[in-house]
Amino acid sequence: MKKIAIQGVKGCFHHAAVSRYFEGCNYKLMECSSFREVAVSVAKSNVDIGVMAIENTIAGTILTNYSLLSEYNLKIVGEIYIPIQHHLMAYPGQKIEDIKEIYSHSMAILQCELFIDAHPFIKISEYSDTAAAAKYISICKKKGLAAIASENAAKEYGLEIISKNIQTITRNFTRFFIIKNCYKQENASFNKASLRFKILHTTGSLSQILSLISSLGINMTKIQSIPIIQRPWEYSFYVDIIFNNIKSYEKMKKCIQKIPCLHKWSIMGEYQNGRIRS
Repeated sequence: MKKIAIQGVKGCFHHAAVSRYFEGCNYKLMECSSFREVAVSVAKSNVDIGVMAIENTIAGTILTNYSLLSEYNLKIVGEIYIPIQHHLMAYPGQKIEDIKEIYSHSMAILQCELFIDAHPFIKISEYSDTAAAAKYISICKKKGLAAIASENAAKEYGLEIISKNIQTITRNFTRFFIIKNCYKQENASFNKASLRFKILHTTGSLSQILSLISSLGINMTKIQSIPIIQRPWEYSFYVDIIFNNIKSYEKMKKCIQKIPCLHKWSIMGEYQNGRIRS
């Protein structure tokens, strides 16, 4: 039985990602209060696998999670995209007019801005996790409180959904990484890779690397810059690429090392494109 670490509690979107990615497998959840706790648990092999959100189509990239992956030298072995549907839920028997305060994670609050703006007299309070907010309301059984969370959270904690699908944008997805301790990486077929590199602070240095990737017919699906702590105005770059031809990818790995401006680079993970299964 696999032991899997997630940020949050049962009923959260990380739990939904695990259920879908590992459908049909036996696993045991380790509920973590923070993403750092997830990273540490994976790095120390306290769990077999970690599942970590990395970006959302509305709220954007979770920059600190890229930093955690680098800090603990973790390997990305898979990804999955989950549709995010937020619902307002409360202890049964209430209406929206009864709600005085809403609890939820900061990302969920950001994704439901229009709904929140339409109810300016309701206090908004950030909570560690969407499902944890639902669990808290279920335990205290206090009227006037509501949570923004998933339908699974409402079922898990016996809450009643007052308003459905309150996210601002209907097509709202979150991308999750499946991560392992890098020393336990298993080779498998793959068509996507995540790269990390640092370049010299010279004119045209970034374009040289991007031109090489493009010239080999490799599709770059994402590029993200992250500031290097204690080195002002210097950045690490995170790049996702998809390729149909493994030979092009192998050629890229050889050629990229010959680029003079490249200071340091590494492969964060090689895995199957998760959007195919979403």
